[in-house]
Amino acid sequence: MPTPERTKIMGVLNVTPDSFSDGGRYFDHDSAIAHGLELLDSGADIIDVGGESTRPGSVRVDEAEELRRVVPVIRELAAAGATISVDTMRATVAEASLNAGAHIINDVSAGLSDPTMLAVASETAAPVVLMHWRGYLDRASASFHYDDVVAEVIAELKTRIDEAVSVGVKLENIILDPGLGFSKNAEHNWQILAALDEFANLDHRLLVAASRKRFISTLLSPEDPKLAEESAKDQATAAISALSAKAGAWAVRVHEPTTSAIAAKVLDAVNSHASTEASEASEASEASESSEASLDEGRA
Repeated sequence: MPTPERTKIMGVLNVTPDSFSDGGRYFDHDSAIAHGLELLDSGADIIDVGGESTRPGSVRVDEAEELRRVVPVIRELAAAGATISVDTMRATVAEASLNAGAHIINDVSAGLSDPTMLAVASETAAPVVLMHWRGYLDRASASFHYDDVVAEVIAELKTRIDEAVSVGVKLENIILDPGLGFSKNAEHNWQILAALDEFANLDHRLLVAASRKRFISTLLSPEDPKLAEESAKDQATAAISALSAKAGAWAVRVHEPTTSAIAAKVLDAVNSHASTEASEASEASEASESSEASLDEGRA
């Protein structure tokens, strides 16, 4: 049995004035570049660059503005050797970002917002993150109902996989994201986290993006989630990163890489030793069966 791949850390770089966690901090080019390099130094393996907020109530920016925000940042970070994903729902932005040096498309709509997104993923052979999504934020509250959130999210992700494959996206280039916080309440999010093994067993790489989301703030400060301290949210995120690593997630998307990198490293080590023990037990069993077979042949 091969040793499981180490869980990667995807650092969030929002080049936006209005993202829910850090909107405005890295909106200008120099601040964005500095923070991207800081994320790498803090343990990020991938920088996820986004130029459009997906927080509740946010207003979509136009294509030209999104391109203006992300392409120069991606080009400079790529030149510095960073592995980059572009967080966008627009195929034109994805393609321009790949041309600027990005490596991965991270589409929270899984190709539903822009019907040409999956074709770009196919034509460029870029890995693409397909997140579970039930529509734009102004309609999201109407999409909260699930009879079985885990089963329904998996079924809907499989539909997006089928659509991607139908336009030529290779199975090995598909990465799945269960969409924590999107058209889901806190209970739904915790149910999904309790079932990460089921998502990890879908034969695709799994991305878990829980960092600083409202359901974490609500857990830490039930009376007023806005009072939850950022450092506490990052510690809670690290615990989720550990759970994700234990389940075999390919990557976790986080705002603060250091604590999640440490947590994931511990669980990766546990997974590695569990894999080694399972392999040794299997080899011992095979050796025992072979020995018994030899004895049977001798008796014959």
